[in-house]
Amino acid sequence: MKSAEPAAPPLDPYTLREDFPILARQVREQPLVYFDNAATAQRPRRVIEAMTRMYEQDFSNVHRGIHTLSERSTNAYEDARTAVCDFLGAESREEIIFTAGCTASINLVARSWGEANLRSGDLILVTEMEHHANLVPWHQLAQRTGAAVAGVAITDEGRLDFGSLDAWLARGPKVVAFTGVSNVLGVRNDVKEIVRRSRDAGAVTMLDAAQLAPHEPMNVQELGADFVAFSGHKMMGPTGIGVLYGQRRLLDEMPPFLGGGAMIDTVEIDRFTPARLPVKFEAGTPAIVEAVGLVAALGYLSEVGLARIHDHEQRLASRAHALLGAAGDVRFLGPPPSEKAGIVSFVVEGIHPSDLAQALDHQGVAIRSGHHCAMPLHRRFGIAASCRASFYLYNTLEEVERFAQAVDKARGVFHGTRRRRKRPPVT
Repeated sequence: MKSAEPAAPPLDPYTLREDFPILARQVREQPLVYFDNAATAQRPRRVIEAMTRMYEQDFSNVHRGIHTLSERSTNAYEDARTAVCDFLGAESREEIIFTAGCTASINLVARSWGEANLRSGDLILVTEMEHHANLVPWHQLAQRTGAAVAGVAITDEGRLDFGSLDAWLARGPKVVAFTGVSNVLGVRNDVKEIVRRSRDAGAVTMLDAAQLAPHEPMNVQELGADFVAFSGHKMMGPTGIGVLYGQRRLLDEMPPFLGGGAMIDTVEIDRFTPARLPVKFEAGTPAIVEAVGLVAALGYLSEVGLARIHDHEQRLASRAHALLGAAGDVRFLGPPPSEKAGIVSFVVEGIHPSDLAQALDHQGVAIRSGHHCAMPLHRRFGIAASCRASFYLYNTLEEVERFAQAVDKARGVFHGTRRRRKRPPVT
């Protein structure tokens, strides 16, 4: 009998930090603690250098050019598509569409697939935990078609209510759009189960993987979703590029969303014929250098190991919960750390989230405050805003300690006393 493979050792964030130039800088004369990774991650030198090298040595427009630089740019761009296909475990590189980001990917589906398939009276199903990017495109589609949008409820702990899901699925929605990981709650949805139930109800599924793809291993064929979207900038790649994965049978049937150069086969004065996949959805000059940067980021993530990254982030989240919760005046949003990603959203009694975030910035700690593009979710919990600390592979337990100390110091400023009396032991 074969012995079990040894578990991969925990990652060493201190070694990884050396790859990220920005982490060495100071903010307000304090070493930077960057806990705003759910909004956007930082870039390693590998990504920066890959993009610089492309601009300095091989840059030109892609496709159709027969000169050397165009051929080299085309090869780099299409190699990036292959790399994304492999990263996602997709069946075909023609199922990989480059877009401007996760938001653009979802809009593409809502415009192209949605307008071709939805009619007045049809039902679009979302959830109460969705980012606005997976809500507003469906609202706009409903306005154009006469369809209706309904939301699957979540529990008081922030988990998806499967009873609510089943009740809505019984009404025969045409599409179910949902997040893999909530950008506020950090809750990790059971993607396979949601897809299975939605498919049994005859619905097409749109998975927002913006907070899933950068942090956990993901195989689109195993997950089974019809469409999957994510952004490069949340996984250490550049801004301005995202990915839409779609099952080929659906992409083949969908009309192109944007018109112009590249997405055509033939053009006449009174008609045009669209190109084949994947180019028919990539009108105009694409994000060539950004695609190269994205590939460098994917390579870095694969070398570190997404499973190790997820485990590391959970350790950080657990410690943050323990330290912040010790004072007794913190309300956490979402389930316990063991059930979620490296996202800790919270409210400190008597301190407005914006005031707390600003106080932390004065101590060199970067977090996010506001509704995090999830206004319905915050209304569900009876609040207008929250603070959010979100972790990545280069963050450390020492930074979590500094973060908690900074919150404690802010308490002293706003309340005139420090309320965190007892430091929980490290577990």
